[in-house]
Amino acid sequence: MARGVRRPMKPYYRRGGITIYHGDAAQIVPSLPRVDLLLTDPPYGIGADRRQAARAGKRHGKAAAPSRDYGRSDWDRAVPPSWLLGMMIDFGDRSIVWGGNYFSLPPARGWLVWDKDNGRNTYADCELAWTNLDQAVRRLKWRWMGMLQEPGYPKEARVHPTQKPLALMRWCVEQAGAVNTVLDPFMGSGTTLVAARTMRRKAVGIEIDERYCELAAMRLEALYGFRVRAA
Repeated sequence: MARGVRRPMKPYYRRGGITIYHGDAAQIVPSLPRVDLLLTDPPYGIGADRRQAARAGKRHGKAAAPSRDYGRSDWDRAVPPSWLLGMMIDFGDRSIVWGGNYFSLPPARGWLVWDKDNGRNTYADCELAWTNLDQAVRRLKWRWMGMLQEPGYPKEARVHPTQKPLALMRWCVEQAGAVNTVLDPFMGSGTTLVAARTMRRKAVGIEIDERYCELAAMRLEALYGFRVRAA
């Protein structure tokens, strides 16, 4: 092996063109090949983990059920450093970064807007994704408010406090055009990977919390109807 070239670590999970690595994205990404699309939702540094823990088990407003307890964690203390986001963006020919308004990123034309259709409350009506796509701003309206999800579609189990809907991540892949390989270095519960698998794309996900590696692998294996089988 040539000096200075990092040997890829052993995957946590690999099947059907989808690979999961458990570890620090800053260490793993440099060992990977380039991809067609970076699609990720990094920590925003707004303390979402602490706020979620404080709400766990309590009812809020007109909610029919108490907020879910996702367990204690400390993953949203700060945004990723600019150099790290820049490195990851360089690994994709096209890039979509959710929460882009929280990061120091270049001016962009093709922002993506997710309208949560969540009614009148104190939560944000929309979330924004920075992209380097050469297109006009695009919007997807998709309800995602606790137990209230987009009517007419199967309910999705929520296993991560900032989990995105599968339909949203599939829409993102579609916005990026002809892509075959996808990278999500802040994978969380693996929705990006599930979207890629259902769209017959290859994808790599990285997650520092092993709990979510396991949950993502279980979600992927559910597509086959089998139990999780880590590599």
